[in-house]
Parts: sequence; C-alpha cells; structure tokens
Amino acid sequence: MGFEQEAVDELWRTAWCHRSDMQRELSRGSQGELFAIRQLAHHGTMTPSQLAVALNATTGRVSTLLSAMEKKGLITREVDPDDRRVVLVNLTDAGRERGRKDMEELRDAVCWIFSQMGERRTREFVDLSREFVTYMSICRPGQPRPTPEEVRKAFEGGENQA
Repeated sequence: MGFEQEAVDELWRTAWCHRSDMQRELSRGSQGELFAIRQLAHHGTMTPSQLAVALNATTGRVSTLLSAMEKKGLITREVDPDDRRVVLVNLTDAGRERGRKDMEELRDAVCWIFSQMGERRTREFVDLSREFVTYMSICRPGQPRPTPEEVRKAFEGGENQA
C-alpha cells in the first residue's frame, strides 16, 4: 500500500469515524434550517424546489422544513404575483439575525481552534486545504483523472481560491 492509500485511510478515520460535536452540528445544519438560512442569505429569494436541489432533499422534506421555519418567524412564503403557481421563500429579519449569529458562533469556534494550532500551522493548514479543494474541484470519481493542463489551469485560474 502506497502513502496515498494510507493517507486516504487515515483521512477517512479522522474525518468520519472520530467526528466531533462541531462536525455533527455542521452536518445536521447542512440538511436543515442553518443550511436553508445560508442559502437564502446568499441567493436571496428562492423557490422550495430550488432549496430542495441545494439541500439535496425531497420537496416534501423541504416543505416540512419551511413550515417549521415559518412558524419560528425565520422565513416568509409568498405567492409569486407573476405566476400564482410559484411560491417564493424569503428570510425575515429574524432569519437573517439567526444566520448572522450562527456564522459568528462558528467563526469564533474555528478561531479558537486556530489559536490552539498556532499561526504557522494554521497558515499551513489553510494553504493545504486550498490546494486539496482545488484538486477536488477537478477530479471526479469514475471519470478520467485531470490532465496536467487542467491541473495547471485550475491553479492559475484561482478556481476555489479564497
């Protein structure tokens, strides 16, 4: 087994077998209110079907989610005046505030982690993460591996670069 296989095994063990409470919270959020709030904050008005695609969820699941969010005052649902068959979902001020607060709490937690790692190791981690994400953006399972030219373009073009 080469170092690559060992690294994949270790990454999987670390990322999926020893998940922290923070990782579990982020995963739960990526399929519920927190993710819907982030999507609406970023994209503005969306339809339930657009949210379903973004959440990778069924329209039934999204409908249940939106009902709960509406009861909490996080979103509004209105009929599109141009097409009465379409429902438009928007964040309320309370929804925007919840999104801001959630992101601030996440940012504070990650800043604390970085303070524990120290500046040098944090910068190395961020640089390596950027490189890893760039490779992931051009490498698809079941498809041919990117050519050297595609790799060069991905890094030159700043694809997925912060």
